[in-house]
Amino acid sequence: MGKGTLFPSEHLVFEDEGTGARIHQVTNDPSINHPTYFLNGSFTPDQRALLFTSYRTGEAQLFEAGVFEGEIRQLTEDGAIHAFSPAIAPDGKQVYFVRGGSVFAIERDSLQERLVAAFDGQLGECSLSYDAEWFVAACKEGQQNGVVVGRTAGGEQRFIPFERTVIHPQFSPVDPEWIEFAGDPAPRMFRMRRDGSDLECLYEHDNNEFVVHETFLGDTSDLAFTVWPKELKRMSWATKEIQTIAEFNAWHITPNRAGTKILCDTNHPDIGIQLVDVATGEQTTICYPKSSNGGTQWLTSRYAVAEDWAAARSAGDKDKALSWMEMATDSVYGPQWTHPHPSFSPDESMVAFASDRSGHTQVYVAEIPAGA
Repeated sequence: MGKGTLFPSEHLVFEDEGTGARIHQVTNDPSINHPTYFLNGSFTPDQRALLFTSYRTGEAQLFEAGVFEGEIRQLTEDGAIHAFSPAIAPDGKQVYFVRGGSVFAIERDSLQERLVAAFDGQLGECSLSYDAEWFVAACKEGQQNGVVVGRTAGGEQRFIPFERTVIHPQFSPVDPEWIEFAGDPAPRMFRMRRDGSDLECLYEHDNNEFVVHETFLGDTSDLAFTVWPKELKRMSWATKEIQTIAEFNAWHITPNRAGTKILCDTNHPDIGIQLVDVATGEQTTICYPKSSNGGTQWLTSRYAVAEDWAAARSAGDKDKALSWMEMATDSVYGPQWTHPHPSFSPDESMVAFASDRSGHTQVYVAEIPAGA
């Protein structure tokens, strides 16, 4: 098995028992299969295909499958990719991903790979500017944390150091000059210009206020974030004023393009994937993923501290890491593939998510009911 290998369709259809929503199971293999990271989205622009990571070959590789029908095609080989790193270019022709300390781009048609940038360190998932001219990723070079930024065409690139671990840097969807990212431990939310200037902490808080999963509130340029497990909030990009959208255990969040709706999964308790009206806070349950939602830290209302990680390390073999941000059997915040991580289709009529309800994590797509 290798690049270009075709697998028979694994597509199944059923109705969600709780909501009646039509669910498409895209994969059905006795291995880990999950969509790309929810901040990047998994659907191709034409919505005919969905990109996902699968371990069916023994290591994380990139695949694509028809949303409703068609064969599954393997896109990458030659070493495991960062499982949550793929980012689809706006035109759908290329996919950017991380392998080791390098960013690559692959043509979906020809499967030709191109080295975009290489760094002397380990990278997190990559994020693209809206014009796809720039990429950004978290980086760790030895003991130095930071962010890498570069041109997707190659050539110009830089490492911007930061004093703590960096998580999930993202370009503003309306201005590729600006990047938002998370620092760990608290305080969490920061922004800076693409060249590293004008670095600013957006919200001062300590480890006991569990701020997570911040992202841009669509094209409003404001931010949305969760204070786990209490509230879903928004922050003005201009004034940093914070408002509560809804009070419930919103977890991983994905706003729509207009910033009027937010899609999220839930945990402790799992009340299903929710679609939230930003103006009113009204919630609609789309479906119930029934995933195991791993991670002991989600039982608390604070960030993990040194003692939590020490306890996790003593609980089992953590020597082999899937990426620099995730232990192989992370029991503190993961494993990440046990989390649904819902994301919209381009026309916002469908939701891609992961679930290990069958015993192995698979890729699912739920159709959002009309009028929701």
